[in-house]
Amino acid sequence: MNQNETPLFDALLRHVARNPRQFHIPGHKKGRGMDSRFRAFVGDNALALDLINIAPLDDLHHPTGAIKHAQELAAEAFGADYTFFSVQGTSTAIMTMVMATVVPGTKSLVPRNVHKSVLTALILADAKPVFLHPEVDREFGISHGLSVETVSRALEEHPDARALVVINPTYFGIAADLERIVEVAHSVGVPVLVDEAHGVHIGFHPDLPLSAMQAGADMAATSVHKLGGSMTGSSVLNVREGMIDPRHVQVVLSMLTTTSTSYLLLASLDVARKELAIHGRERLDYAISLANKARRAIQAIPGLRCLDERQLVSSATYALDPTKLTISVRDLGLTGYDVERILREEYNIEVELSDLYNILCIISWGDTEEDIEALIQALEAIADRYGHGAVREHQPVTLPSMPELRMTPRSAFYAPTEVVPLQQAVGRTMAEMVMVYPPGIPILLPGEVITQDNIDYIEANLRAGLPVQGPDDPEIRMIKVVRE
Repeated sequence: MNQNETPLFDALLRHVARNPRQFHIPGHKKGRGMDSRFRAFVGDNALALDLINIAPLDDLHHPTGAIKHAQELAAEAFGADYTFFSVQGTSTAIMTMVMATVVPGTKSLVPRNVHKSVLTALILADAKPVFLHPEVDREFGISHGLSVETVSRALEEHPDARALVVINPTYFGIAADLERIVEVAHSVGVPVLVDEAHGVHIGFHPDLPLSAMQAGADMAATSVHKLGGSMTGSSVLNVREGMIDPRHVQVVLSMLTTTSTSYLLLASLDVARKELAIHGRERLDYAISLANKARRAIQAIPGLRCLDERQLVSSATYALDPTKLTISVRDLGLTGYDVERILREEYNIEVELSDLYNILCIISWGDTEEDIEALIQALEAIADRYGHGAVREHQPVTLPSMPELRMTPRSAFYAPTEVVPLQQAVGRTMAEMVMVYPPGIPILLPGEVITQDNIDYIEANLRAGLPVQGPDDPEIRMIKVVRE
């Protein structure tokens, strides 16, 4: 196949050039029926591509033309047998791969630090999660991936498991030895489903970790918009035949996907795939060089530390994506949220996320040398102001324990409930989720037994100003528990 082709984008351009009279939605009719200020800012070209699934443009729910061709090109580029486009982000792609694999009442092996979309899918499918302990980094206060040993032990203890979910790479850029994990799971007939939200680029450069398809995984939900150059909300679901029926995957994805699909997002996937396939190596050379320059400079700033190859000490921490800059700020006596706020308010710099101990900066080929220099200078100024030129005594890192799962998430979610004060909930069974988003990893989820250390961790995040969310009560003073 010719990876220079962009069949969907070209079909859209031909349609726009015809300039047909549109007696169909959207009602703004190429922007003419829209607020003039918004139209002027967005531009008529973008609004002309805001179309629906009329015959010349193919249909994402049953592709036979330009979308089908674009997906086939993407499958070749990503090393998959089939690739399906998602215009509802990677969350829908993740939910699809889980719900296309499990059936009600069956077990799925799941790392405890999974994204909330995995848990949503398990609730909808009425499947039982068996949570596996990820490797914990006490220095940075984050969770990494699963070790090969943890996976092997779980497969032995749960021979009836229907699927294994793996995060690779993590939000913070750490990859496990995915190839060995896949070998172990496949040896006992268990398919491997990969949350590859933060790894669209890794298969296109030899200095990056293996992609899910390169490692032999069965499915991978991959965010093209995060680091692949497409528009926000556009992702792909890559599928390998054998243990997975791609026709069933298409059916499940269609069940979860809007029928009002965005052709702007679809076209951006088409052109982003071309960019990765044709120029990915060159673009990533540049991004990795920028990230490495930033990492070296930040490592030299007193009071700051970066996650780097020194953390690669096990099969759970097997490889590093250097384009993710995880910067520990705790030796300055500040939280990550403090530093995020200072960068925003005083230096006009926005970061990907912050937590109690770190900030995360994502570097891509869309960044410039000037961007990197501005970040370095801002961090130097912050460290000088708060660290006084010397590293402070280490602030202790605390992480919550993995709670006991007393009920399946679905049973707890739909059980009769009552609302109690958070501080009086120890020992009760959770009926809703509590998480910090981003990254969207639950602290507590439906069916788990609430412990004091998890309450303390929630309170610490709330005091720090971090975005704790999930319960009906937005202030998290009251939570919903299963009625006893």
